[in-house]
Formats: sequence, C-alpha cells, structure tokens
Amino acid sequence: MAKAAKFTDDDDALLAELGVEVETARQGSRTAREERIIAGFEEIQRFVEQHGRAPQHGEDRDIFERLYAVRLDRLREQADCRAILEPLDHQGLLAGSAFAHAVDPDELNDDELLAELGVDAEEPDDITQLRHVRSVVDKRTAEVIANKTLCADFDNFRPLFAQVRADLESGVRESRRFGENAEIKKGEFFILSGQMAYVADADKKFVAEYGRPDRRLRVIYDNGTESDLLLRSLQRALYKDEAGRRITDPSLGPLFGSQAADDDAESGTIYVLESKSDNPYIVANRQVVHKIGVTGGKVETRIANAAKDATYLLADVEIVKTYKLYNINRVRLEVIIHRIFEPAKLDMTINDRFGHPVKPQEWFLVPLYAIDNAVERIKDGTITDYRYDPTSAALTKIV
Repeated sequence: MAKAAKFTDDDDALLAELGVEVETARQGSRTAREERIIAGFEEIQRFVEQHGRAPQHGEDRDIFERLYAVRLDRLREQADCRAILEPLDHQGLLAGSAFAHAVDPDELNDDELLAELGVDAEEPDDITQLRHVRSVVDKRTAEVIANKTLCADFDNFRPLFAQVRADLESGVRESRRFGENAEIKKGEFFILSGQMAYVADADKKFVAEYGRPDRRLRVIYDNGTESDLLLRSLQRALYKDEAGRRITDPSLGPLFGSQAADDDAESGTIYVLESKSDNPYIVANRQVVHKIGVTGGKVETRIANAAKDATYLLADVEIVKTYKLYNINRVRLEVIIHRIFEPAKLDMTINDRFGHPVKPQEWFLVPLYAIDNAVERIKDGTITDYRYDPTSAALTKIV
C-alpha cells in the first residue's frame, strides 16, 4: 500500500505510531488526501453558514465545534493545505490567525484524532479501524475513581450513608439520571461507578480555564474512602457514567396552607388520633399517646371499625387534629413523619380478636404540640434538619 503524502511530519509520525497507513489513490484529478482536505474544510464552511462564526475552542463548546476549530488551525498552518483551499475559501476562514491549540492530540481518542488528520477509520475490516481504546473522558472518569484515599473520619459519615440507603428503600429519596440537573452542591449525594458519594465540603469558587467557575470538593464514598477533586471533574465523571445518578433530597417543599391555590389538587390528610382504650398504660399516658397516619379518603371512614381492629388498639379513637395535603406523595410524607418520631414509637403488644399477638404500628408517645411543630417544619422544608428528642419531648436541630 502506498504511503500518503505528508499532512505534516508530526502527523505522519503519529499516524505511523497508530499503525495507520493512508492510501493516495487518485480520484479524478485530485488525490484521496486532497479530497479529504476539501471535504473537511467544507464541513467547517457549513458550520460557519449555520452559526455565523468560525468554530471556537473551549470546554463549553460542542465536541464537533472543538474538532472543527482544531482542524481549521491545522489547515491555516500548512502551506500545501492553504494552496488547495484558498480558491474555495469564500468566507475568508484561512485569513484568520491560528489559535493556540486548546485541544491537545493526546486528549482526543483515536477516531477523533484520525478525523482531525483527515483519515477515515470507519471502513469495515480495515487495518486502520481502531477498537477498545479509551477516550480522554473515559480516562478522566477512571482517574476520579482511582484517586482516592482512606477517609480518617469516616465514622462521622457512616450514619448519613445508612440513612440515605433507608430513604431510598422507603421511597423518601429517589435516584435520578445525572444530567437533568448538572448542579452539584455541598451536602448532596450521588452514585458514581456503583458507589454512593457524598459532597462533604466545597471550597470557594474560582475562575478556571476558559473563564468558567469551578471549585474544589471533598467527596466521601460509602466504602470509607474520599477524594479531593474539582466540581467539573465530578460532573464529567457522573455524566459519562451510564449508571451515574443524583440522589434526591428528602425535603418535599411547601406542603400545606390555610388555603389551596386554584391549581392545587387535594392529595389527602394527615390525621392524629387519641385512643379511648382502657389499657392501664394508655390511660396513664393518654395525652401523649397518638396515632399519626396519612389517608387519601375520609378519616371518619378509616376509623369506623376501630374497636374491632388491633391497629387501633381494639378501642374507639378520637380525631384530635387533621392537616390537608396538596400536590404531594402521601406515602413518602408518611414515611418521613414516622421516621422523625421513630425514637418515641410505642412498643406494645396486644392480642387481636382471635387471640393472636399484634404489635400496633404508627402509635407514638409524642405531645400534640410536637406534631404541630413537625408539620410546620415540613411546610418550610426544614424537617430534615431536625430530630425528635423523647427526653425533651420536642424537635431539636441536628448539629
């Protein structure tokens, strides 16, 4: 196979290292290389016609625009290419000065590099077709995972990961494909390469290359390691990872109001019940023993047969407070409420109507004012910052 005329000495050497030989068979009055140079230049011209400007370098640019910018630089630099293209350059593209290369050839994968050099590597069964070579993005993603160190204070973060796993299982949180919202903030959780990642800290913003803001992050992983990396590096890694996920915040936002907006749909009711049971323990603590639940129907209908249902302690109940819900997920909300009051859950076993032991759920030893406070915290979205302290019988802020 005849060797192609040189694009540049460096390009020719690089192609040789890649094991690529370019054929120079003539097609009409032009060589195959000349045809490729013209075809590549025409792609740049079409870009200019579409966008009204020459292609530019920069990480914020589309990959194809960045490749066109590199290609245009190289065409401008080489006299033989200019001689071929100047008669076709009706847009004056070759007259512009070449930019300093913003994309290093080492940062392009083989297909991109060959495209820049005007080499077609797509023909089937051709020795120039390269496979199984990682792109620079793949390499950067691998580096994000690899550059980890042991997290010395992981015990401080272990409970956070446990809680998030529980939230995912219960439906309080969801994992969503990264990319719908590429923002990354301190305190957020992600899934990267199968590991849960927590952004524990974020330094002040600084202006990086191409004038884009960036910041240094401390990221903790659920396997007890951590990494110190740039925010944009984490963004790239999450976006490239097909399984990369953002874990949603459990805050449900504004849930209640004294009046519903015109476009609000009523979703249900939080109800607080007091038991009329004659059980000695219930009698002694009646003012703080409450059942807290959520229903999409009428509370009265739900409790109609309370005296025959072990769920209601086989006794009649009284509705002491209700809160209307609008445009929310009732199941998730109920999980959040029960999780907040979990430390005060009533631990009692009774026999049902058939003599079978039953441990009633959703009963808590909490005063009504603490429930009111929890609802207010849910309204303003701060409930995740609080926990219920049975000792003080109040919500306390997590520090």
